[in-house]
Amino acid sequence: MQKLDSENINTPQDTSLVLCNCESLLNNSVGRNSVVVKKTCYNNSEVNLPQHRERRQILSANIYVLDINGKPLMPCSAGKARILLKGRKAKVVKRSPFTIQLNYETTSFKQETVLGIDTGYENVGISVVSKTKELFSGTLKLRTNIKKKLSERKMYRNDKRGRLWHRKPRFLNRGKKGWLPPSIQHRLDSHVRIIEKIKKFLPITKVIAETANFDIQKINNLDMEGKGYQEGRQKDFENVKSYVLHRDEYKCQNCNKKEIVLNVHHLESRMTGTNNPDNLITLCKKCHEKYHQGEIKLKIKKYKGFKAETFMSIIRKRLLNILDCEETFGYETKMKRKKLRLEKSHVNDAFCIAEGDTQERCLGYNIIQKRRNNRCLQKNRKGFKPSIRRKRYSIQPQDVVKVENEEYKVKGSHSYGKEIICEDKSGKKFNFGIKKIGNVFHRSGMLFNIERIGLNLFSC
Repeated sequence: MQKLDSENINTPQDTSLVLCNCESLLNNSVGRNSVVVKKTCYNNSEVNLPQHRERRQILSANIYVLDINGKPLMPCSAGKARILLKGRKAKVVKRSPFTIQLNYETTSFKQETVLGIDTGYENVGISVVSKTKELFSGTLKLRTNIKKKLSERKMYRNDKRGRLWHRKPRFLNRGKKGWLPPSIQHRLDSHVRIIEKIKKFLPITKVIAETANFDIQKINNLDMEGKGYQEGRQKDFENVKSYVLHRDEYKCQNCNKKEIVLNVHHLESRMTGTNNPDNLITLCKKCHEKYHQGEIKLKIKKYKGFKAETFMSIIRKRLLNILDCEETFGYETKMKRKKLRLEKSHVNDAFCIAEGDTQERCLGYNIIQKRRNNRCLQKNRKGFKPSIRRKRYSIQPQDVVKVENEEYKVKGSHSYGKEIICEDKSGKKFNFGIKKIGNVFHRSGMLFNIERIGLNLFSC
């Protein structure tokens, strides 16, 4: 057997601290393999040890607690929650995020907790931090198909109104003060809704939101100032179309022909795009028709736009007034994130906004929004005319059902709600009759899916 005869004098002294590679048997006080006299230890001082501790990120799972009256308390560990549930001192009230409610009276002591929210157009970062640890973190994915859905509804309504000639058209019915476009209103409401939802299972004492105000004209033209804000690039033109034709020198941008019938084409369709001149180009009639028939492809980059910047400028004051919260700005978040050596992400930004520093981090949630009511046209009817689903089925997509002690995630339904399409953890799909289904766990409009080391777990 190998024994330690002498100390190794060639051990480098300037390397980082590492654990010894000898088994515990070699350091026993008794036994034939014992080398207690030459007991090995670390090979240098503890100067370099903190750098390894900084790289290691400890992630913990928090169990959220409500008192007997349903008011939020400080969260506890999974082990303590298990003991309370086994002793019948608490009950489960929500599965995701996992929340229990105590069955006995307790003190209402609460620590100071700060909620940081990284506002955004598509993703919203959220983090709740106490003095010692991070209590909640997640990224809310906002819906981006609202404008498309409204455009489809408008198309069907116009078609129906054209057939019902006796109905008077309704227009100019948006004179309400403070009105916002539905897509922007939904995003603003989602910011408020997620904060109110978190306040139901965590005692929040302060809210800090990162906002910004953008000058879109200044972004397009750095020399813009003074009178230039009133005299835009479309000055002295009758409308947008005349400006686009003049900009493109009255020639097709695909075949470069002049003195022919010219059309103004939207790079991004009107259903989801805008009438901004950067989204419009000049095409001749033939090229325009060939493009829509799929015979040619345009080699022009689509206009990126400033939807996110415009959205933030619109909701900034409204969000601060509704939430009654403190305000911070992006440059402050960036400086703190670099100081803490954190990667750029919505969750890390929210952690910095919430005045996070050396607190222990927690597992993050991917929060997805779902539609509670599916009222779309049923088009694929196999020879039958399209119909509108007027009845709301009791079991909706993304709900979790239990069949023969196995849990499945609902993907949809058919046969007027009598058959349910389900999916197991491996992604395999099954069909079950509604009579075979046992327990049903209904999920709300926001789905909290826990994320563990990049994997999206099957949770409810």
